[in-house]
Amino acid sequence: MGVHEWARQQIEQSLQQAPAQGFDPALGLRALLGAVVERSRGERDAKDLAAELQFLADNLDDERDYGFMRP
Repeated sequence: MGVHEWARQQIEQSLQQAPAQGFDPALGLRALLGAVVERSRGERDAKDLAAELQFLADNLDDERDYGFMRP
């Protein structure tokens, strides 16, 4: 198992517990994202983290074609 699959499994496990705590899954995801960013600040340079977050935000659209992709 790769690190990305491991992370997805961790998120799924956390989200399965959210309703028992009375949390909406969207709110749970938002809180998890905030916690990951907060924790990442202790491990990474803020500029590097911001650049990665911006890249992820810029690439949210699965239907978008990118200039570096070949037709």
